[in-house]
Amino acid sequence: MVSYIIVTGGVVSGLGKGITTASIGKVLKIHGYKVTAIKIDPYINCDAGTLRPTEHGEVWVTEDGGEIDQDLGHYERFLDVNIPKCQNITTGQVYSAVIEKERKGKYLGKTVQPIPHVTDEIKNRIRKPAQDSNFDLILVEIGGTVGDYENVLFLEAVRQMKLDGDKIVYVHVTYVPVLDALGEAKTKPTQHSVKLLREIGIQPDFIITRVKEPLDDVRREKIAMFCNIHEEDVISNSDVENVYGVTLLFEEQEFCKKILHKLHLRKDHNELKDWKNFITKIKKLDKNVKIGIVGKYFDIGTSQLSDSYISVIEAVKHAAWNNNLRPEIHWINSKVFEKKPEELSMLDGLDGVIVPGGFGLSGIHGKIDAIRYVREHNIPYLGLCLGMQLAVVEYAQNACNLKDASSREIDKKTTHPVIDFIPDQINILQESRYGATIRLGSYPAILKKGTIVQQLYGKNKVHERHRHRYEVNPDYVEILEKGGLVFSGRSPDGVLMEFLELPNHPYFVATQAHPEFKSRPMKPSPLFDGFIKAAKGKSKRTDFEPCVSIN
Repeated sequence: MVSYIIVTGGVVSGLGKGITTASIGKVLKIHGYKVTAIKIDPYINCDAGTLRPTEHGEVWVTEDGGEIDQDLGHYERFLDVNIPKCQNITTGQVYSAVIEKERKGKYLGKTVQPIPHVTDEIKNRIRKPAQDSNFDLILVEIGGTVGDYENVLFLEAVRQMKLDGDKIVYVHVTYVPVLDALGEAKTKPTQHSVKLLREIGIQPDFIITRVKEPLDDVRREKIAMFCNIHEEDVISNSDVENVYGVTLLFEEQEFCKKILHKLHLRKDHNELKDWKNFITKIKKLDKNVKIGIVGKYFDIGTSQLSDSYISVIEAVKHAAWNNNLRPEIHWINSKVFEKKPEELSMLDGLDGVIVPGGFGLSGIHGKIDAIRYVREHNIPYLGLCLGMQLAVVEYAQNACNLKDASSREIDKKTTHPVIDFIPDQINILQESRYGATIRLGSYPAILKKGTIVQQLYGKNKVHERHRHRYEVNPDYVEILEKGGLVFSGRSPDGVLMEFLELPNHPYFVATQAHPEFKSRPMKPSPLFDGFIKAAKGKSKRTDFEPCVSIN
């Protein structure tokens, strides 16, 4: 019988419930259990595809074409599995399904109500992975915090599941702040959060405290007393240098052993030796590689946001660690170059530059200028999705003498649309159908023998995940290739350009895909690994000025 671990959050959002959930799953998997994870998002959107990155962080893309909350990325990276889109549940999906059933008369004339009809739909979706595969444990993370109005029905559904006879453990993640004026960790926010949870009918089996320093016995005892749990079930999740080290923090406190005991499951004797060695190696790295990410989704109000590019950041880390380097990531807002072109010289101080994906016109010309600079100054470059499209635009303008070349997304009146609509997108855009209508999910590509990309992958056919609406215009491929650009990977029918490279450059590679989504801590993406190797070679140079990060 499958068991469920329900992860809820309290006090504030952004505590790291996703990392907590992924870390629990990682340890359980190492101990021999077949594990998967579900993310519940209480927003009314049907998926994350129409959300701005500055609104909700990165949009994660699944193999089967789902646009999902970024926490699924944490699950996949930690568990090294592909998770399908059905394992992201939103309020929009649930209510859409209930209304459709009501319209079709599936409720046999009954009054359709939040309880039991909406909660039944939620429970069915939570239980679906167990029906499709023989999982031992399913982790379920409920987004937001206890007390949020939109969370009530999801919490009610998981409360009912225990009453229905499902084997369940409830894990509640809370924040224990330290007030600067007092210098003392305060447990009252945790107490109030648990009180709200218990009012709903859920008594947490474990409380995970997010704290700066390890939780002391005084605070642990207080939380246990006022939250009605045993002291040993209060787990300290203190700040660590690397999020992948949270697994070791939990193992030191025998957290997963305690979970299995409550579920009446046996813990085997597998150790986290390989994972522990991996974390130890990372801590000892002392040589840096400086990578610039030229993007635009960095700011929201007065705050700076890195979640917009979280998978790119993690893929850089994985590749850097694989090459025994400590990544030093510099955020560069492309809009800076549009205002001050002279600032492009800062790129000389970097070992490599990435232009990631994105939508819209803001900062586009700054990105194109940055791409031209790194191409002409032999700085290793990796372009992802939009980063490939803009590389084509830049090369067409400056190397192929197509001065008006552009993307149809940037300039609808361009006489040389080297980047254009996917043909079936024209009607979709005219009808304003933006949700889940772009090229999504895993697609194959045939790699050209002898190219850099083919050598990096070590095979002739690869699958990478996509999320875009525009493509390289086939009408311009011959002109671009005569000008020296090499399209090193194409769709099986040869129509869509999937990879490009410049052969006489230290590393100028771009892809229409998002290889960052398939990078894993101990198995880096081939394109990122090759990029870091090239950047490592550049880092031996001594003729450049130190880089200054620009936000």
